[in-house]
Order: sequence, then C-alpha cells, then structure tokens
Amino acid sequence: MSVATQQKNSHYYIDLENDHGAHNYHPLPVVLEKGDGVYVWDVEGKKYFDFLSAYSAVNQGHSHPKILAALVEQAGKLALTSRAFHNNVLGPYEKYVTEYFDFDKVLPMNTGAEAVETAIKLCRKWAYEKNGIAENQAVIVVCRGNFHGRTTTIISFSDDDNARDNFGPYTGGFVSIPYNDIAALEEVAKQKNVVGFLVEPIQGEAGVYTPDEDFVAKAQAICHANNMLFIADEVQTGIARTGSLLAVCGNCTCENQCERQATYTKPDILILGKALSGGAYPVSAVLADDHIMEVIKPGQHGSTFGGNPIAAKVAMAALDVVSEEHLIQNARKLGDLFRLEMNKIIAKTDLVVKVRGKGLLNAIIINDTPESETAWNLCVKLKENGLLAKPTHGNIIRLAPPLVITEEQMMDCVAIIEKTIMEFKKD
Repeated sequence: MSVATQQKNSHYYIDLENDHGAHNYHPLPVVLEKGDGVYVWDVEGKKYFDFLSAYSAVNQGHSHPKILAALVEQAGKLALTSRAFHNNVLGPYEKYVTEYFDFDKVLPMNTGAEAVETAIKLCRKWAYEKNGIAENQAVIVVCRGNFHGRTTTIISFSDDDNARDNFGPYTGGFVSIPYNDIAALEEVAKQKNVVGFLVEPIQGEAGVYTPDEDFVAKAQAICHANNMLFIADEVQTGIARTGSLLAVCGNCTCENQCERQATYTKPDILILGKALSGGAYPVSAVLADDHIMEVIKPGQHGSTFGGNPIAAKVAMAALDVVSEEHLIQNARKLGDLFRLEMNKIIAKTDLVVKVRGKGLLNAIIINDTPESETAWNLCVKLKENGLLAKPTHGNIIRLAPPLVITEEQMMDCVAIIEKTIMEFKKD
C-alpha cells in the first residue's frame, strides 16, 4: 500500500493518535475530515448524522457559512492584540452579548472550564468585598454528579473518581449536595460563610439528568434569601439547546430574549461557552450585573486570548444564527418529536428503558449496568448504520444533534436508531 493510500485510512490516523498523543480520551473508532450542517464525513468518505454536536458546541451546524465568513474576514484583518490594547471588535461584541442575555457586563474567556474558574473567582471576591465574609472562608455549594470541567479546582469538587483520583491535593471551599434536592440546599444555605450555588440547570455529562420543573426557580429563591449568588453553568445547556435560549428560561416561547418571560430565572452569574461560537473557535463568557462584576479590577483576572477580535466576531455571528434561523423553536419542536418517537421504540424492546431530556438534549438509558459495554457497543452499531453518538456514565447514550436539523432528517435518524436497537444483540 502506498503512503498516499495509507494516509486515507482511518487506522492510519487512529494509530498516529495512539502513538503520539496522550490517551486522555476514548473516542469511537471513526476519523472525521468534513462537516456540513447535521452531517459529517470520515476519511473513507462515509457520511454520518452527527448526534453529539461536539457536546453541544455545534448547535448552529457544522461549517455554518455566516459563522465561517465572520471568522475568515476577521482573521484576515486582525486576529489578536491581547488586552494590552483596545481593538475595534471587543466593545461592539460586549454590547451585543450583554444586551442579548440582559446583563450589565461580560468577562470574555476561551473555554468552558476557564469560564467556570472565572465565575468561582468572581463569586469569592464578591463575598469578601461585598458580603462581609472573612478572607479565605467563602464556601460555594455544588451538586453531586456535576461536570464543570477538569481543572484542578473543578475536579476538587467532582465525585467522578476517574477525573479526580491521583490529581490531589485538592482545592477547598466547596460543599456538595444531591442534585435536584431543594431541602438539602435550604439546609446548607444556613451554614456560615456559604456564598454561592454553582449548578447545571440540566446535568449533561451525568446522563442528561433533568431536575424538577421548579428546581431552578426555588434554588435561586433560596440563594437570594440567604445572600448567596446563584451561578448557572450553561456551557452545554445554553444557547437554544434545550428549546429555550437558556435552560434557566423554563418553558419560554420567545425568540431569544427569554429574560422577559415570567418563567425566566435570571442567574446572578451566567457561564456560557461551546455554542457561543458555533464550534468554530474557542469562546466562553461570564456575565453578571455591575454590583458583582465591578469587584474585578485591572490585573486581577485575564486571558491573553480572551476577547480577541476573531472570537468576538464569531460569537456575534453565532448568536445571530440562533435568532435568524429560529433554533430555539426548532429545538423545542423536534425535541418533543424525538422523545415521542423514542417512546414508541422503547415500547417494542427491553434494551432501552427510558428516554429523558429537554429540547434537543436527550439521553436514552440502556437496560444494563454502568459497568457493561452494551451502550458502547450500541454506539458502534449506530456508527455502522450512519449515526454518531457516545455513551456517558456507562449505560447512558447522549443524543444531541445540531439544532439546524429538519423534521425529515430527524425521522431518518429515528429510523436508524430503531433499526439499530431492534437488531442489536448483547454479547
């Protein structure tokens, strides 16, 4: 086999990664080279439906022309200045994004984990300078089963042994309660030095664990009654994924400005990432009102790439697409359709016991133990049948297509899922 022929083979690229890259991921055995809308193609030319969307980063679809045009145009003018100087894109972006989400200020960063770290620092500094907490005594409440990233601080309050073990010593200042447990939050909020509650409105990595409808609103009320900040990590759930602009918007019916709805629970600190760029560039953001954000002074927090001109242009284009293409409404409508069709399939088989989720963030629970390989093997079969998805927590498969998917495409995907489930045989 010639070198040229060999390099087109998936095994060649997989072997390169195995030989030269750290083994910190366990991908499905597929090597992708092209994407367009809801589709991706591997190096052999096989076409797939993408039902993961880069963990909801590609809500606007692969290679969206408006987002790519913004990236290319700005890259040809000015890519990076650092924050040592002003540029002519950051200010317009900051005005755009704060008005879009109804906050006074934004602190731009790059990755989701960076944004979570920023929110933690912001909450602590607010506690010391605005809330009278003694320095180094602030405690932030988190939930069991959380996934906020993999930095040292974040894994310190994770109960995922795989992410946590042998990375200590760990950072203190956190207390963990069960997810979706308002009574537990009420109790811990009474304790001394508790200053904030960091929570995912839906726990994506935990298997699309969707809480009670009133959980978010009740949690915010408890926070405010106890002079705590309510911090919403919407890195994965935000920007139309759950059928509203933000998951904290509840069952809204608006175009994008969900803060105007009665069901909206406005966080004190909002954390965004992933789809903020449509997956085209690393962009994240922390938003808060002036009375919180003003505790950050020059030199106290920053990022060389945070708020760079490309990121700013790309984010504005990505948010434009959400509004212009009605992705909120599409996610809501097709999410309802998907769960309806999945329940029809579940009624025919004992392989899948449940579908859960909101909008187009969904998961199916496989009738096997988390230690089994059934969900993994089912994802391999889905791949063979033209649909890409990935297990989480062993026996759960997360299903999250780009929000530009059409009803016809969704029904094609449902057919693939049904065929795969009905033909699947456990080892």
